[in-house]
Order: sequence, then structure tokens, then C-alpha cells
Amino acid sequence: MSETLERWGSKRAFILAVTGAAVGLGNIWRFPYVAGENGGAAFLLIYVAFVLLLGIPVMMAEILIGRAGRRGPMQALGALAAEAGASPHWRWLGLFGAFTVFCILSFYSVVSGWSIEFLVASVNGNFNGASAAEIGAGFEAFLANPGLLIFNHSLFLFMTMTVVAAGVAKGLERLNNLLMPLLYLLLLLLAGYAATTDGFGTALAWLFLPSFEALTPSVVVHAMGHAFFTLAVGACALMAYGAYMPEEQSLPKAAVAVAVLDISVALLAGIAIFSVVFAQGMDPADGPGLMFVTLPIAFSELPGGSVWLSVFFLLLLLATWTSAINLAEPMVATLQGLGMRRSISTAIVALSVWLIGLLSAFSFSSLAEFRPLLGRNIFELVSSIPPDVFLPLGGLLIATFAAWVMPRGRVVSALGVGESGYLVWRNIIRWVSIPLTFIVLLAGLL
Repeated sequence: MSETLERWGSKRAFILAVTGAAVGLGNIWRFPYVAGENGGAAFLLIYVAFVLLLGIPVMMAEILIGRAGRRGPMQALGALAAEAGASPHWRWLGLFGAFTVFCILSFYSVVSGWSIEFLVASVNGNFNGASAAEIGAGFEAFLANPGLLIFNHSLFLFMTMTVVAAGVAKGLERLNNLLMPLLYLLLLLLAGYAATTDGFGTALAWLFLPSFEALTPSVVVHAMGHAFFTLAVGACALMAYGAYMPEEQSLPKAAVAVAVLDISVALLAGIAIFSVVFAQGMDPADGPGLMFVTLPIAFSELPGGSVWLSVFFLLLLLATWTSAINLAEPMVATLQGLGMRRSISTAIVALSVWLIGLLSAFSFSSLAEFRPLLGRNIFELVSSIPPDVFLPLGGLLIATFAAWVMPRGRVVSALGVGESGYLVWRNIIRWVSIPLTFIVLLAGLL
């Protein structure tokens, strides 16, 4: 089996890369409002449990396929299936994963462009002294301006694909090594600022003192789905990174490290956001608008609020940038596996994502009334079906392939934990993770 030409330069580089893929809108935008809508600490407790029982085992399955195959996702799946005497159609899972990431990145780039606009606005002090009605109306006006949305979408995508074009070592690894520590520094600064606000104690209680009365089937399902979404499993992105993984690196230790870093980002972001929200007596269950309407209102009324709001949107931009870069890589790797040069592969991915992203951008203006399915516009469809349906389906197939199809010796070798460790992982993923993933998929379909 031929091997990929590039590898991560160190164990740390691999962990930062996978963390970069996992940490993004799911932690800083989605986690706060989903937690807000689902009871805070009760949701958090279940979410962490599902990261351990669902997220980490499936993440390990995805990475080990890439590590065993040492090729792009399609090529690795095809070669390992052939070795096991299984159907050659397993290779199409790699293409499905690339399509899933493609859909996600098309809306991700549009939403990430919002953070550019809001970072500039907060640095310019546009929210200072503005009323809640003015900030809300400004956000609505921004969404209704397709020119601004397209400009920011284009700028963000250019920032992303320029790094991807530079390759694994010169592009992704260098930027991850620089930006991921900076991201954590900004988070710690924001959490430190949050500790000075009147809402800090309330936020801690709300996040860490669960009320079990809040535990409903809906909360459990949302926690399951978020555990899946936030770790970026199910789209073969981590499979591509597994192909670059250093031989001597421990896969279980790396997976646990990524999960801990991922959860810590969500917790720090939650502490910072909810402290500010509670300090102003606002509702933590304000939904997706929490980030772009509620927070600017809350920060605008606090001492030094404009500075800290700028720090927050810089943090959001960095998180989405590193995540988008690390999500784009598998698509480029898939095209490279078909014989294309990296520069050509990157250009094709960039143009395709940009074009489809235009549909999401226009969903708030000229295409606002175009609702082709389930009464949803294109942005609502693209931002819900891939994360809620495609990711669990991909994860279910990835886990099944690793736990039931791959040659046993290959799995044991790629896991690197010996026979007893392999048996523990296999039993968890077969009898716990796969059934839970199926439930997540059903919930997404209903």
C-alpha cells in the first residue's frame, strides 16, 4: 500500500490539526445557544457523557482507517476493503464524506464571514451606545445585503484556501501551531473578564449545577447530536488526517487530548458568553441570534465592552478559520488521490464551495421566499441536513467499517493499544457507539 507524501511534523502538530478541525462554530456559536435552549448544566452533563461514549470511539475509528490506509479517504477505504475481501463500494464513503464537508463548508464560510463584519464593526465602536432595537435591526439589514454577505464569504474563503494550497507542513501545520494557542489565550482572557462581571456566579451555577428536572428526551438527543457535530466526526476529515499521523503517536491519547481541548473551548466560551448575558439580565435561550444580536447588546452596556466584544469576534474568526482550513483539506486530498495537483485541487474546491455558498448568502434576501423542502430556505437546509443527517450517517458507516469490516490485524496495529485495548474499543464501538449513532441519525431524520 503506497503511502502519502506528507506527514505531520510532530505529535503536537497532529493534535492541534484535529483540534483545529473540531473547534469552530460548533463550540463558540452552536454550543452556547444549544445549551441555552436545553437547560444549561443538564445538557452539558449529557453532552460530556456522549463525547466519551460516542464521540471518542468513532473519532478513533475514523482516524485509524486513515492511519492504516496511508492514502486519501477513498483510496484508503478501497484498499482496506479489498484486503478484507469486502465490497469495493466502501470507497464511495470517502466521496460521501467529501460531499458532506463540501455542504458544511459552503454555509460555514457564509456564517464565518459574519464574524469578519462584526469584528470590524466592534473595532470601529459601531455598537457603542446603540439600543437593542438598533443592534437587532442592524443585523437584519446586514443579512438582507447580499453584496456584503458575498464579500465577506469570498474574503473568508480566500483566507482559508490560500493556507490549504500551501500544503500540510507549510500551510496547515504552521497556522495551527500559531493560531490554536492564540485562540486559547483569547478564551482565557475573555473568561478572566467574565469573572469580573456580576453574572459570573450565575453563569457558573447555570453551567455546572444540573437540574435533573431539565433532563428530557429532547435534551438527551440534542446532547448526542452536538457531541457528534462538535468533534467533526463522520465526514472523513479525520480520516485524511490519520493518513498523515506519525507512526509513534498513541491514537487513544491523541483522541482523548482532542476531546478535552474541544470540550474546554465550549466551556470557556460558555462561561464568557453567559456571564455577560446574565450580567445584563438577558435570556440565555435566545437561539442562533445569541452570538450576533444578544452579545453585542450585552457588551455595549458594560465597561470596556467594545474592546472585549472585539476580542470575542476575533476569537470567533480564528476558531472558524482554523476549522474551515482543516475541513477543506480532506476535499483537496480526495481530488489529489484522483491524480490532480494540489494547486488544481484547491482551486476546484474553492470555486465550488464559493458558488454553492452564494445560495446560502442569497437565502436572506432574493432567495428568502424560496423554500424547496420542509418549508426551509436553502441556508436552513444546508445548515441542518448535513450536520444532522449526513454526519451521523457517515459516522455510522465509518464505525461499522472499522469495527466489522477492516482486517483485525490492521485495526490492532493502527490503534496501537495491544489486543486487550483493541477488545475494549471494539466492544464499546460495536455495542454502545454504533447504536447511539443510529439514534442520532434517526433524530436527524425525524
